[in-house]
Amino acid sequence: MRQNPRMSQPYNIGMNAQESLYISFERERLLRSYMPSNEQAEALAAFFAVCADPTRVKILSALALGDMCVGDIAMVVRIHQTTASHQLKLLKDKGMVTCRKIGKTSYYSLSDPAIESVLNVGTERVFTQGA
Repeated sequence: MRQNPRMSQPYNIGMNAQESLYISFERERLLRSYMPSNEQAEALAAFFAVCADPTRVKILSALALGDMCVGDIAMVVRIHQTTASHQLKLLKDKGMVTCRKIGKTSYYSLSDPAIESVLNVGTERVFTQGA
C-alpha cells in the first residue's frame, strides 16, 4: 500500500471508512497513464457530444456508405435541406466530415474511417446488449 507522506496511514481514495479502496503506487501509476489528460478528455467529450444528436448520427451513418450531396442527405434522413446544411456545417466544423465541390454541388464524406468504426461499436452495443 502506498503511504501518505504526511500521515502514517495508507493513502485512501475511497468514499468512506466502509467503502475504502487502497491502491498500490504501481496501480495508481498504471491508472493515471491509462486515463486521458484533461485536454484529451475534453476533446473526447466534444467528439461524443457531436454524436449525441440523432440527426447527426443518421447523417454520419448515411455518409459511411459513401459521398452524398446535401439534397440526397436531406431526402434519406427525412429532414429539410436547410437542417441538413446546418448539421453538415457543424459536422464539418468539428472535423467529422469533409466537403468537396464538383461544379455547384457540394459532396460530403466522413473525414476518417474511424468515425464509422465508432458508429459500428455503438450500434453493436445498443442492439446486442441494450442501451
